[in-house]
Amino acid sequence: MHFPTTTSVLIVGGGPVGLTLSNLLSRYGVDHLLIEARPDTSRHPKARGVSARSMEIFRRCGLEGAVRAAGLPASQVFFYRGRDLVDPDFVRSGVTHDASGGDVNTPSPGVICSQDALEPVLLRRARESAADRIRFGVRLLSFAEDDEGVRAVLEDSADGEQHTVRAGWLVGCDGAASTVRSGAGVGMEGPTGLGHFLSVRFEAPLGEVVADRASASYFLTPPGRGGFMAVDNDRHWIYQYPFAPEHRRGDEDLTDQRYLEDLVRAAAGIPDLEVAVRDTMVWRMDAQLASAYRSGRILLAGDAAHVIPPTGGHGMNTGIGDADNLAWKLAAVAAGRATAALLDTYQAERRPVARQVIDLSAENARARAGYRIDDELLLTAAYGSAAVVPGPDDPHAPTRPPLDISGYHPSGDPGRRVPHTPLGGPPGITSTLDLIGPGFTLITAADTPAWRQQADAATAAGFPVTVHRLGSGRLREEHPGSFNRLCALPAAGAILVRPDGHIAWRAASPSVEPDLLRAVRNILIGVR
Repeated sequence: MHFPTTTSVLIVGGGPVGLTLSNLLSRYGVDHLLIEARPDTSRHPKARGVSARSMEIFRRCGLEGAVRAAGLPASQVFFYRGRDLVDPDFVRSGVTHDASGGDVNTPSPGVICSQDALEPVLLRRARESAADRIRFGVRLLSFAEDDEGVRAVLEDSADGEQHTVRAGWLVGCDGAASTVRSGAGVGMEGPTGLGHFLSVRFEAPLGEVVADRASASYFLTPPGRGGFMAVDNDRHWIYQYPFAPEHRRGDEDLTDQRYLEDLVRAAAGIPDLEVAVRDTMVWRMDAQLASAYRSGRILLAGDAAHVIPPTGGHGMNTGIGDADNLAWKLAAVAAGRATAALLDTYQAERRPVARQVIDLSAENARARAGYRIDDELLLTAAYGSAAVVPGPDDPHAPTRPPLDISGYHPSGDPGRRVPHTPLGGPPGITSTLDLIGPGFTLITAADTPAWRQQADAATAAGFPVTVHRLGSGRLREEHPGSFNRLCALPAAGAILVRPDGHIAWRAASPSVEPDLLRAVRNILIGVR
């Protein structure tokens, strides 16, 4: 197969973050090439919790149904605590969602979908959209940046052949040991070795054992150690065993099959359990943040930019949010509608989010009494950067942390995610979130031609804006007036929404300054 020699964006890494970025770039019509050193998708479940915000992003890509089908049923999204899997005094907690109807804050509640099941779903769509531009079994050997872009040397592991590719931008989605980050000279800040774990992927007939306590995660209380993660709550499982390398016993051979089987039996509390170990992985819990997300034409996303303790389930989801934030900005720059300065807002918006997620997750890791899994935490993200235009009554930047740990509170403030409002409209349009993208979107309930005229002027100037008027007959709110109430908008007001679903600008009427065209120019080319 012909290997491309030029591309707008070269993505290094084909995990959930890189594949999400590929799908989004295809949605925006951006030529790109994704390479992944592995020959195939992950065999190990690794990350499993797909949060509400990530599901909203997959919804925008047309992937929500496929991801939900690949995950655990919503009825099993509970959290178990007991000495072992057969403890009669177990405690089970958690709130399930009706995945078909969503909830008051989102049409797309989270799901438990392990990484080995998620990656094939994302890969299939990526290949459908950009078939010859998704290359597994190809690794990055070196790269060099110049004024025109990045020159990367790649190697195809199938035949050892090397290829040189010129890219406008290089995005490292290649994990905690990122080759891209190292090559760009970007350092990491924060502690390592907060814990060491053996992850055992195994098969065992545990479906009947847990039938009355089926959960997504099974946390073991003393004297139990570690916990089980359900892959299908039947035969396929992961056991996470914590160990201290400096205190390993002489009989603790983490590579011995019999020892691993006995380890699983003891943790399950079933001495005669039939166990077949399929795979193991040793991993270390770190809490690190890259000193920069951008270095010239090099950008970092996912674990290449932040290594987040898994206690809370936010690591992969923070990376998926990175891809969502970065994709539309790369698309605008590649199309010539924005200056490269727009890409500086990627770090300004996403690094503070990762900083807070790392701190919350590290705090969870220290919590002796357990911690709460917050499916909607990432819905609360509030951005303050040059990619947000504050109004006269809006602060230029959030004065509080970017995430609200008290819970999600709908708002029309610039920088916040646009609120979900149930709609009864054309097929496939059941929420205001379904109106977003792939360009800028203006949402208004005002029956005035002025907003349409301003959107036409912006589009004619090369900055496409789509207008959606609620209550127009075609788009009906289930509860009339609810969107304006949630956004604190007067009757003639409007909300301008970026392609990632965050509010770019709020206006009380079509006559306010700056007008729509100038607001979009503010964001894309820095014209004030």
